[in-house]
Amino acid sequence: MAGDSRVLMDHNMEIGVTPAQVKKLPKHLREAQISTERTHLISDPAKKPRQRYVQKDGKCNVHHGNVQETYRYLSDLFTTLVDLRWRLSLFIFTLVYVVNWLFFGFLWWLIALIRGDLVHADEEGWTPCVENLNSFVSAFLFSIETETTIGYGYRVITEKCPEGIILLLVQAILGSIVNAMMVGCMFVKISQPKNRAETLMFSHNAVISVRDNKMCLMFRVGDLRNSHIVEASIRAKLIRSQQTKEGEFIPLNQTDINIGFDTGDDRLFLVSPLIISHEINEKSPFWEMTLAQMEKEEFEIVVILEGMVEATGMTCQARSSYLDTEVLWGYRFTPVLSLEKGFYEVDYNNFHDVYETNTPTCSAKELAAKLREGPLLPQLSLLSPEPKMHTFDTLNRMSKPDPLSRDEDKEERDSGGDRGETNGSAAALEEPALADGLPD
Repeated sequence: MAGDSRVLMDHNMEIGVTPAQVKKLPKHLREAQISTERTHLISDPAKKPRQRYVQKDGKCNVHHGNVQETYRYLSDLFTTLVDLRWRLSLFIFTLVYVVNWLFFGFLWWLIALIRGDLVHADEEGWTPCVENLNSFVSAFLFSIETETTIGYGYRVITEKCPEGIILLLVQAILGSIVNAMMVGCMFVKISQPKNRAETLMFSHNAVISVRDNKMCLMFRVGDLRNSHIVEASIRAKLIRSQQTKEGEFIPLNQTDINIGFDTGDDRLFLVSPLIISHEINEKSPFWEMTLAQMEKEEFEIVVILEGMVEATGMTCQARSSYLDTEVLWGYRFTPVLSLEKGFYEVDYNNFHDVYETNTPTCSAKELAAKLREGPLLPQLSLLSPEPKMHTFDTLNRMSKPDPLSRDEDKEERDSGGDRGETNGSAAALEEPALADGLPD
């Protein structure tokens, strides 16, 4: 029993698929699964885990250190306050208002102290600057009432205090500025569309397989909400260290991955999950990369989905990434969309599922060269019969004349004109290819 399990494990190791990595297949492919050595899973258990540049949840794994010009953060104070964490934002929000009220409360108390209102407040005929202001606490309360325009009516300023009138104007103006800034910061922080990205999904893995005789890199995106992303667009970057011909080492070099910019396929109508495809052509960084080379490479693919939130009109951005170990060679995504009675239904249980498919292990460049050498081979292979093993008995039967074969020969001679017409068209298709291969 242990020997059988060891043989099965060795067989799985040879084809590059571990038993724990069996994926769920769609119904029409569950019985038609073919195990082949052309399909591989890019995962090496002995490979060291690579540090991510962008986390799966979209957070950038970059920390800025030794920043000496910290004054630049104060030059954009509004953005600095918005970017703070919530506990710091609430602390600064409360601190700004309390300090403002204490500062102007101290000024009101200082005016009352200089004028002598604190000493002569109870004397008849004395007109104070602020009525019923006889201590620092009452001055602090009057400052709160003035800035928040509460107006209880117990403490009021008199017309015989010009310095108090000027201070009232200054506090009203500065109070409005503080309110606008702090309330604006809190409003922007609350209405930030970062949480909207939580309902935008990316598949756990990216896959590489053949589509229309072309190697393609694919991943899937989806939106869980009924309110859609307007003007959604997607782009991808390849993050990989590079060394130039002059010997310069460029860490984490960024290269564009074309996912339909020239054809408009990068503009998405994200109502149901979509499979984003990157055709591996001459301009692709994966053009000359085979399966064996990709297993040795260290790279990261960063995908960025942008659009406007339909409910608020604010721009939203969702990010994710795929390491080299998260790119599956020879797989496709399981369909998730089904037609029900009167509507289409999306099954998100299969959103991350993939199934195995026949895929060559050569590079996209080699595959394109093979297709250019024999463009008619895929069609002819469908028409040609499979080779059969003939024994001596079958050869003897083939050498003897058969009366049925005579009738078939007669029918073939009668239909020879039609067959000649077909062969002539095939020959006409082959002539330009042969002519191109001949020297001038």
